[in-house]
Amino acid sequence: MSSIPASTPTRSAGRQIARAAGTVMAAFVLTQLLGLARTILVYRAFGTSADLDSFNAANRVTEMLFNLMASGALGSAFIPTFTGLLAREQRQTAWKLASAVANLLLIVLTLIAALVFLFAPQVVRQGLFILAPELSIGQEQTTIILLRWLLPTVILFGLSGLVMGILNAHQKFWLPAIAPAMYSLGQIGGVLLLPGDWGIYRLAVGALIGSALHLGVQIPQLFRLNAQYTPTLGIRMAEVREVARLMGPRVLGVAVVQINFIVNTIIGLSLPEGSVSSLTLAFTLMLMPQAAIAQSVAIAAMPTFSAQAALGKLAELRTSLAASLRGVLLLAVPAAVGLIAVRIPLIRWLYEGGEFSSRSTEMVGWALLWYALGLVFHSLLEIIVRAFYALHDTRTPVSVTAGAMTLNILFSLTFPSLFARLGWMPHGGLALANSLATFLECSLLLFLLRRRLGGLQGNHLLQGTRYAIAGALVMTGTIILWQQFTPSMGSGFVVLTTVLLGAAVYAAMLWIQRVPELHILWQSFIQRARHILGSRLG
Repeated sequence: MSSIPASTPTRSAGRQIARAAGTVMAAFVLTQLLGLARTILVYRAFGTSADLDSFNAANRVTEMLFNLMASGALGSAFIPTFTGLLAREQRQTAWKLASAVANLLLIVLTLIAALVFLFAPQVVRQGLFILAPELSIGQEQTTIILLRWLLPTVILFGLSGLVMGILNAHQKFWLPAIAPAMYSLGQIGGVLLLPGDWGIYRLAVGALIGSALHLGVQIPQLFRLNAQYTPTLGIRMAEVREVARLMGPRVLGVAVVQINFIVNTIIGLSLPEGSVSSLTLAFTLMLMPQAAIAQSVAIAAMPTFSAQAALGKLAELRTSLAASLRGVLLLAVPAAVGLIAVRIPLIRWLYEGGEFSSRSTEMVGWALLWYALGLVFHSLLEIIVRAFYALHDTRTPVSVTAGAMTLNILFSLTFPSLFARLGWMPHGGLALANSLATFLECSLLLFLLRRRLGGLQGNHLLQGTRYAIAGALVMTGTIILWQQFTPSMGSGFVVLTTVLLGAAVYAAMLWIQRVPELHILWQSFIQRARHILGSRLG
C-alpha cells in the first residue's frame, strides 16, 4: 500500500476540508431528503403532465438566467478573489468588493428579469415551443404566465448565491448548505397549503416563497460576521476588475451549458408528453447522491484550494486535490451502481400514486438509467473545475466545457431519433448525450489539470479507483443475487434491503482492501464514541 508524504500544513488542510465536507454533507442529506419529499408531492400532484412540463420549461429559463449571470460567476470569479483578500488580511477591501458585487448583481439581474417579463410571449413561442408548434395555445399561455411569476427568483437566488460565497469563504458552511432545503419547503407549502384549484400556479407561488427563504436563512450568519456594506459599484477597484476578468470566460462557458439545457428542453417538448418532466425528475434523482458526495466536498474544499493557490502553496494544493478526488471516487462509484440497480423500485415506491402512473415510472426509470452512467464524472467535475477556479484560471474549464456542451447538443439532436429507430423511448437519448459529454469533459480537464500542477499523485488516484471498482463489482454481484429472491416483495422492502446490503458489502470490500480512508473514518468514529461515553460516565 502506497503512502503519500505530507507536511503538517497539508494534513491540517486535509482535515479542515474533511471536517467542512462532513458538515456540508450532513446538511446536504437533510436538504436532499426535503428535496425528495418535494418531488414526491409535486409528481404525485401533477404526474408527468403537460402542466408540469410547462412549469419545468419556465423554471429552466429562470435557472438559465441565474446561472448565466450569477451562479457560475460567483463560484469562479468572486469566491477566489474574496478568499484571497481574507487570506492576506485585507478584510476592509474584501467587504468593499462584496458590496460592489452585490450592487452590480442587483442592478443587472433586475434589468434582465424586467426584459424577459416584457418579452415572455416571444421567449416561449419562438423559443421553448419552436419544435412543437402544434401544441395547444393553452399550454403556451400557461408557460408564459409561469415564466413571469418565476422571474423574481432570479434576483433572489443571485443575492443568495453571493451571501453563500461570503459565508463559505469564512468557513461557515451549515446555513448555506441548508438554504436549498428552504426552497423545497416553499414548494412543499405551495402544493399542500394553497387552494387546489390554483393548479400548477400554486407550485410557482411556492417557488417564489422558497427562493426568499433561501436568501433569508443565511442573513443572520452574515450579520454575525460583522459584514460591512458600502453603497458602491466599485468600478475603479482592481479587485472588481479582477472579478470581471475572471467572469468573462466563465459567462461564455455557462452560456453554452445553459443553451444545452434549453435545447434539451425544446427537444423534450417535441417528444411524447411527459418527456420533459421525466428527464427533470431523473436528473434530480441523479443529482441527489452527486450533491451529497461531490458538492459537499467541493464546497468545503474551494476556500482551502483558493487560499493555498493565493499563497503559492501548490504542493499542498496537489495533495488536497488528490485526496478530494480519491474520496469522491470511493463514494461515487458505488452510488452509481446502486442507483442503476434500484431505480425502478425506488421510483415506484416513492412516486407512484395520484397522477403518477406506472407509465411515468417507466419513463423516469429509463432516463435515470442513462443519467446514472455519468454520475461519477459529474461528481469528479465538481472538484476539478473548482481547482482551476482556485488557480484563477477560468479560460481552460470554460473552453473545455464549451466543446463538451457543443458535443452534447449534437448528441442530443441525434440520439433520440436513434433510440426511436431501435424501438426505445427517445427521451433516453437526451440523458445518454449528457453522460457521454460529461465523460469527455471530465477526462480532458483532468488531463489538463495534471499538466498544470506538474502531476496529481496519479498512482494514489489509480489505487483509489481500483479499490472502488473491486468493491463495486462484488457489490453488483451481491445485489443481482439478492434481487433474484425478492421479485414479489414490496418496492420499499427491495430498495431498503438492496441499499443496506450493497453498502455493507462495499464497506466490507474496502475494509478487506485496507483502504486508508475507511480506517481513518472508523478510528475517528471510535474516538468520538469514547469521548462521548467518557464525558457521560464522568
